[in-house]
Amino acid sequence: MTFAEEIYQTVKQIPKGKVATYGQVALMSGHRGAARAVGNALHVNPYPGIVPCHRVVNSQGRLAPMFAFGGVDEQKRMLEAEGVEVNDHTVDLEKYQWRGE
Repeated sequence: MTFAEEIYQTVKQIPKGKVATYGQVALMSGHRGAARAVGNALHVNPYPGIVPCHRVVNSQGRLAPMFAFGGVDEQKRMLEAEGVEVNDHTVDLEKYQWRGE
């Protein structure tokens, strides 16, 4: 399995109404420290709608300013449709971060 495929498999596990950080996805995929590479893989996600890359945010809970599938406002809309509150393009990680449960 390629690096990108491992990332996509991990991201597919994030449930609706939850988010994960790039670093968390890297760690859970067995690639500790590869947060930037996770972002690069998600930016070219060939499976939008199957791999929910809109559920991945930065370590402060900020949305992706250059979200590849419609921009930051589309990422916000998608998260809010799943019940995630977004304030100033930021998600409260204490409330919405997926912990692998």
